[in-house]
Amino acid sequence: MTANYLSYLLTFFIIWLDSTIAGYVPGIQENGSNLTNATYDLTIESSYFNYDRPDNGLNGQPIRGVNIGGWLVLEPYITPSIFEKFRSNGYNDDGIPTDEYQLCRILGVEKAKDMLQQHWNTFYTENDFKNIADKGFNLVRIPVGYWAFARLPDDPYVTGLQEQYLDKAIGWAKKHNLKVWVDLHGAAGSQNGFDNSGLRDALRFLDNENLEVTKTALNYIMEKYSQDCYADTVIGIELLNEPLGPVIDMNKLKNEFLLPSYQFMREKLKRNQIIVIHDSFQGYHYWDDFMTMKQNYWGIVIDHHHYQVFSPGEISRSMDEKIRAICGWGHSSLTEKHWTIMGEFSAALTDCTKWLNGVGRGARYDGTFPSNSASFGTCNNNEDVHNWSQERKDNTRKYIEAQLDSFEMKNGWIFWCYKTENSIEWDAEKLIQYGLFPQPLTDRKYQNQCRN
Repeated sequence: MTANYLSYLLTFFIIWLDSTIAGYVPGIQENGSNLTNATYDLTIESSYFNYDRPDNGLNGQPIRGVNIGGWLVLEPYITPSIFEKFRSNGYNDDGIPTDEYQLCRILGVEKAKDMLQQHWNTFYTENDFKNIADKGFNLVRIPVGYWAFARLPDDPYVTGLQEQYLDKAIGWAKKHNLKVWVDLHGAAGSQNGFDNSGLRDALRFLDNENLEVTKTALNYIMEKYSQDCYADTVIGIELLNEPLGPVIDMNKLKNEFLLPSYQFMREKLKRNQIIVIHDSFQGYHYWDDFMTMKQNYWGIVIDHHHYQVFSPGEISRSMDEKIRAICGWGHSSLTEKHWTIMGEFSAALTDCTKWLNGVGRGARYDGTFPSNSASFGTCNNNEDVHNWSQERKDNTRKYIEAQLDSFEMKNGWIFWCYKTENSIEWDAEKLIQYGLFPQPLTDRKYQNQCRN
């Protein structure tokens, strides 16, 4: 698949996303009177984690988690200092690697190994996990790429070392009473063309060789982290983060990846670990007739991700429209047939954070994004909260609170992400420090935003 054709597909996806979500906002029909949580037959002789049960070890709380983003899978906007080392001039990003794949290709395995191990040893430590727990969060979602466990013949990635850091993190989580999702964040060939898959501007995950390598990595993850010794801490394995559903072959995704993975867990391993399926950017209720309890599947969580900054239509919404969209997502989740978690969302009201849209790309908010002529404001001093207006601070707090309220209508949420080097809108730690993220997590300055 050529880069130009992929760019066309991704552009189509953004237009589809914008029109779908924007069209949804005015059409919230549920009045709340007939919305109830999906119920599950728990007579199955199994000991898997129950996301509805009051005695599930979370003291009756929903999932309130954070993502450990930018650690075991690099993302340029989370740790720009790693990528800035490649800068050759002050006026454009030429020569800066776009993702972890290109970084490893440019450096070579040994130099990449040295750089990455320095990053893995320092960006997250046990103290971070202690702070996460102290702030009231109860779960961490830990992204990891397929290349940690398996490689294609020509892959430049560093491999075989990430596992020890993942294991260390699970140990920290256990020590500090945090639950864990292990999230396969990148597939061979890329499942979405985003830099967060490890390889930007590619979309070849479903090619047979790539699919088999990805399944090899996933099977290893499932075999290891479904063992009884992890059962009190690891309460979900996400089969794959963000497959680009509107563009890829959904039937092949279901029949040659999702179903075989479920069967590997339940029939081959005969284990009860929760399986998390990302919604593939499909609408609410899309998954209601796939792998349900009535079809004798169990222990399934659907993972939704929502942001409102990746299209001009979303950025241009008023705060009231943004809140309506948020509350609509929560109401829609109530009647879905599976457990559902909002596995990614942020505080972002702009896409101004450097490299959020990718190395070499600007922002929609200030009109510097390629092929985007509209401008909604300036990105100057975006990462200096002291330059934020009081209105922006208030709106950010209001936006976060609405999301927490909406996503706790069902089974909970996982904020993206816990920390970054520079960004504020994508950094729970900084947002808490500046009083923009509730502490305690149940504190509200803006009550009952999703009541009506």
